[in-house]
Amino acid sequence: NGVLVGLVGITAGCATVEPWAAVVIGIVAGAVIVFGVELLDNLKIDDPVGAVPVHLFNGIWGTLAVGLFTTQANLAPNYGDSSSYGLLVGGGIEQLLIQALGVIAVGVWTVLTSVILFTAIKYTVGLRVSEAEEESGLDVAEHAMEAYPEFTGGRDPFGAHFGAAALSSSGAPIAGGAPEADEEATRAES
Repeated sequence: NGVLVGLVGITAGCATVEPWAAVVIGIVAGAVIVFGVELLDNLKIDDPVGAVPVHLFNGIWGTLAVGLFTTQANLAPNYGDSSSYGLLVGGGIEQLLIQALGVIAVGVWTVLTSVILFTAIKYTVGLRVSEAEEESGLDVAEHAMEAYPEFTGGRDPFGAHFGAAALSSSGAPIAGGAPEADEEATRAES
């Protein structure tokens, strides 16, 4: 995630900041992810791949960093107007406020769009799996095998996948398993 946070952090300002500022932005991005992961853990928010600290928190940081580090010399050739540049490089607060407004606008749009879409999904196809599927694990429910049985104490992944005992998400046996397992299952049923 370290490389990703650096990339996310510098994306907004890559054409407008000096190399030294890019290094500062990357260093701060590294700190943002550490504190972001800790914050989510303390709030008991499950984010197993760290998407929120990497993309949301560092996206906000990178966007605001434009308002701190954008130089007048880099702004003019890239955007034509150099009247509003970074607060920490001699400009005023205007560019930082513009960037903050952008963060707020994108945040509001994202929340509203997400609420509308997730509400529609909830009342059409549903957002939750059954309690039984949740207990057995979604890998078992969707793929008839555990993805990491060595970590869960589960059964042999090849036996679950190829054996006659493998079940689909509806609970029906999966046909076409290993021939010897199918023969054993047939003998057991007789």
